[in-house]
Amino acid sequence: MLLYPNAKINIGLNVINKLESGYHEIESCFCPISLYDIIEVKASDINHLTTSGNKINSDISDNILYKCLDKFNSNKKFRIHLHKIIPIGAGLGGGSSDAAFLLNFLKFISNKIISDDNLLKIANEVGSDCSFFIENKKKYVTGTGKKMDNIDIDINNKSIIIIDPEQPINTAEAYQNILPNKSKYQLKHILENENIENWSKYIKNDFEAFAFKKVRELKKIKSLLLKLGADFVSLSGSGSCIYGIYNNHDINQYDFPYKSFKVKIIE
Repeated sequence: MLLYPNAKINIGLNVINKLESGYHEIESCFCPISLYDIIEVKASDINHLTTSGNKINSDISDNILYKCLDKFNSNKKFRIHLHKIIPIGAGLGGGSSDAAFLLNFLKFISNKIISDDNLLKIANEVGSDCSFFIENKKKYVTGTGKKMDNIDIDINNKSIIIIDPEQPINTAEAYQNILPNKSKYQLKHILENENIENWSKYIKNDFEAFAFKKVRELKKIKSLLLKLGADFVSLSGSGSCIYGIYNNHDINQYDFPYKSFKVKIIE
């Protein structure tokens, strides 16, 4: 069986508060995009994982896919091969998506009856954004990232350029270097009521200041995307990838001097 886990972008990311638990309250819009990893899953007598593509620096025994197998507690074993295409440490949710797609697969082939709520509970235990990828639709995300509501934004006719500076940012380090601050504007209201050309007046990603210091090239990339006519440009997640949203007729004109991906929002 082949699985194709997709990435996501954040449109707006406000870090509102740090809780006593150490977690942060956020406000963001998550949008699934057409950039994919590939997972091959085969029945086996042992659980075994191999990888190719983008290098995964952590010990393979700590990989999030092993956590899925452990948390799901299936009575079946699998040989899994993960081919990484989604950049790592990029703010695109690739690892969480890999996990969520494997969990959906395990539920599909399982002889156990597992409710949607229980699957979401397992996803939340596995990784912070995993529950989003279980449903894999545009969502307005609040709280510690687990409260998700539908959001009505019309950007399906737009194309998106993702630029990867190939300098990963550690999410924990990014959170350590941010000062929580409530936004002046309610993100959902802006996204549903303002034209995309006005988003930059109201929408921000609180991680940009840290990311731009950490990866000096990002400021130059953002300026380039805006110069080339993007309707909206932002860091995704805690970085280090940055994206520009363009009209369809604009996107194929440009060859960017960085590793880049031309994608769409997935409906």
